Amino acid sequence: MSAILRRLRWVITGLNKSAPKKLHITDVRPLPLLTPSQQKQTQLLDPSSLDPKAKESEQPMLEAVHEIAIYIHRFHNLDLFQQGWYQIKITMRWEDDEYSSLGTPSRVVQYEAPDMGCDDICGIWRINDTDHSFSTQPFRIRYARQDVFLSMMVAFTLPLSKHEGVSTSAVLLKFELMYAPVLEGSSNLLASLDACPAAVHEFRLPPKSLLGLHTYCPVHFDAFHSVLVDITVHISLLKGGLLPSSLQVPSGSLGREVAGEKNDTSKQVLLIKAFVTARDLLIEELQNLSKAINQTVDIPDFTSKLDDNEFLGCFASRDEENTDLVVSGKESSEYNNGFQKGNIDTQSFRTLDSLSNDELLCSFHLLGNQTFHLWSTFSKFHRANKIKILEHLQDQWAIDRRAEWSIWMVHSKVEMPHQYISSAVDDSSYHGFHGRAPVLRKISEDPAQTAAMRAELHRRSIAQMRINSRSIQDLHIFGDPSRIPIMLVERTVNAPLRSTSGNSYFSRADQKNKVSPLSEVGSKAMDKLSGVSSRQSGRVLKIVVFVHGFQGHHLDLRLVRNQWLLIDPKVEFLMSEVNEEKTSGDFREMGQRLAQEVVSFIKKKMDKVSRSGGLRSIKLSFVGHSIGNIILRTALTESVMEPYLRFLYTYVSVSGPHLGYLYSSNSLFNSGLWLLKKLKGTQCIHQLTFTDDPDLQNTFLYGLCKQKTLENFRNIILLSSPQDGYVPYHSARIEMCQASSGDNSKKGKVFLEMLNDCLDQIRAPLSEPRVFMRCDVNFDISLHGRSLNTIIGRAAHIEFLESDIFARFLMWSFPELFR
Repeated sequence: MSAILRRLRWVITGLNKSAPKKLHITDVRPLPLLTPSQQKQTQLLDPSSLDPKAKESEQPMLEAVHEIAIYIHRFHNLDLFQQGWYQIKITMRWEDDEYSSLGTPSRVVQYEAPDMGCDDICGIWRINDTDHSFSTQPFRIRYARQDVFLSMMVAFTLPLSKHEGVSTSAVLLKFELMYAPVLEGSSNLLASLDACPAAVHEFRLPPKSLLGLHTYCPVHFDAFHSVLVDITVHISLLKGGLLPSSLQVPSGSLGREVAGEKNDTSKQVLLIKAFVTARDLLIEELQNLSKAINQTVDIPDFTSKLDDNEFLGCFASRDEENTDLVVSGKESSEYNNGFQKGNIDTQSFRTLDSLSNDELLCSFHLLGNQTFHLWSTFSKFHRANKIKILEHLQDQWAIDRRAEWSIWMVHSKVEMPHQYISSAVDDSSYHGFHGRAPVLRKISEDPAQTAAMRAELHRRSIAQMRINSRSIQDLHIFGDPSRIPIMLVERTVNAPLRSTSGNSYFSRADQKNKVSPLSEVGSKAMDKLSGVSSRQSGRVLKIVVFVHGFQGHHLDLRLVRNQWLLIDPKVEFLMSEVNEEKTSGDFREMGQRLAQEVVSFIKKKMDKVSRSGGLRSIKLSFVGHSIGNIILRTALTESVMEPYLRFLYTYVSVSGPHLGYLYSSNSLFNSGLWLLKKLKGTQCIHQLTFTDDPDLQNTFLYGLCKQKTLENFRNIILLSSPQDGYVPYHSARIEMCQASSGDNSKKGKVFLEMLNDCLDQIRAPLSEPRVFMRCDVNFDISLHGRSLNTIIGRAAHIEFLESDIFARFLMWSFPELFR
């Protein structure tokens, strides 16, 4: 037995001496493996005084910890409403224990000094021993889209002793945004920051991820504190300590003895298997990162041709004389390299179950040493290539989230319909079909009800789903998956083009060879305004215009704007203010004001770009909510917008009444519209309900549908909701409705003509294929209860403005439409 003890001292001494040194560590805290009383008992223990029989009956107590390293790169202010001092506080704990087993900050590495002035940063980072939290240094936010580069890594350790082996519990990672106003002095700043968090964002680390994970983890907090904190999380299982079973308290050990029972070696075997998995994951991730960023990494050679039996038998077959060798320096390194050649096959663990305590101990030290060396190698590699690793993990995160968020999205492809044909064409005023046979049938099912039922069935299936993955779970989404909006995404394929004899389109060849006067005007305007030919190389100016709805505010669509900025930070955006408190008038006047505002904004940005190096082209996109879509389409008909129509790129309609309220089935809402017309004489409501002229063909909306307002957009996305009672479902989707399908009156014919005019514009050919999507968003409005808002359909209409999850799903699933 003395030979075994000498061997253990030799192994442990060699591992300690061969451990690489940590560089630039500003704070290192020892890992709390033993209580003070246990440490005292360990110091007083003399192995030679133990009874030989007692020593033989003891089993090694193997300890392991999860180390969770959090790299905080940048704090980016997207949309904070208040200037002041901010700070990020981080804590973590086991999910099944709210008050104990907290993660402990064990080391902090400051990669670079924060690039802020002395007046914009106060104090240093802190570790609170009371709640085991880490807090960054306070920094001052002065303006929108401000960047604060923190560039630090904090590592938390979570001991496994509570779980008696490999954990089956998840870990909750909590980020708190602390805020304090700007004060005269800074003496009370820390007390103000500690008072109460302004916002909280939590993540769940599943048990599978605790054996090894390297991932990007963006922190956004909430709609009122829209920021982006660029964070990467790196996890590994590491070796803890070794303690005889007689010194372990009953409540916290791996393989402990309770009520005289023998230690359960199966849990020790599970721990060794976990180390094998952790080691293999580290090797795989290091190789993937090295290849992805094209940087070599020095990975120790852990491969071996030995099988399990040969590897495990090597401990018992060593000569007794080798145990007396004093290991130090180079000899220790060579010994560890020899140890590292041993490899346990991850597909065969049956041999482990029959190992003795000494063999389990040797296996534990071997694998723990390998994992530690790999973890140290990764730490050095990350420090040298932190930006490249961050960018790679960001790209991988976007790919993974696109697949993950498909849980709440139902995709389908449909063919773009041909022109809808009326069942009667006896009215001479109705034209455009040229003798086509009547083929339209009455719609037997309500499309809105059908969409709502599909979404509800999908929501129920999600409630029964068990999500079991290694990915970090954002609790804004995974906290209650059944309450997340369901999106039915319908991507339309263009129908075959008709000939010019149908009074509709040119052929693709004719369209390609044709040069429109509008294009010439646009080219001359570009050259005149920018002073640079559009054919020269230069920057592509990307502009997005956001237009609010009836009695809206220019910041109504800020959540959609923030998601767009996350996808493309270089985009220029205009939150239209020109029609605030003026949305009760004539759409023509509102459109004219918007057009002038947009042109002025474009010219200002074009001049700025031309002075800084040249302008190659423009991508002009629009986002409208409710009647904001009618306003922006009206603006596109203004002559001042003609030079810029050829630069139209993406159009996102958020519940827009494109076909008006000819067929509105919401009687309560219709009553409200009637009151607005009678009591306040609201002109835009008259235009939406086609009461602005006795002749329907002289109404404003009928004429707007004749204008080519949609034809030049490369991407068209129509967002609707069957729960929205403020905008008719068919009007938001630009499609046939149930009530109009059997209406042979002039009203039905006018509706069909408007519908066909809009669809003709969407089908019109471009130099590149057009993307046309209809997206139904089904919100969980059960939290609103049965209120007036839910009865009249206002809850869902406003939910588009108060929830950004639908925008996150849509925009990150189709990022090419928003870049």
